[in-house]
Amino acid sequence: MKKADLEKTKAMKIVGKLAQSGTPVRYGAAPAPAIDRREQRRLDQAAGLVPFATKLPADLITALHFAAHTRGVTTGELLVQLLSGSLPGYHAGTDSQEG
Repeated sequence: MKKADLEKTKAMKIVGKLAQSGTPVRYGAAPAPAIDRREQRRLDQAAGLVPFATKLPADLITALHFAAHTRGVTTGELLVQLLSGSLPGYHAGTDSQEG
């Protein structure tokens, strides 16, 4: 390897370590303890939540974010309210449907 390539590799390692380290407490509020993905997935499954990915128009997403912010709920909670109100035979808060 050339000297320049070695220096570039060292710089990339340093940048990677800085990105993973997070913000020191002295520069802001103490960060909340981060939950790893496995733990979050376990908590979601215990709550009966199932991931559901879909593609929606950008202007609709903007409107959903705005409506959720004005109501003081998360986007997911707003979607649950909107979908459960528009699906016939579905009762929010239960896992069963009439049909």
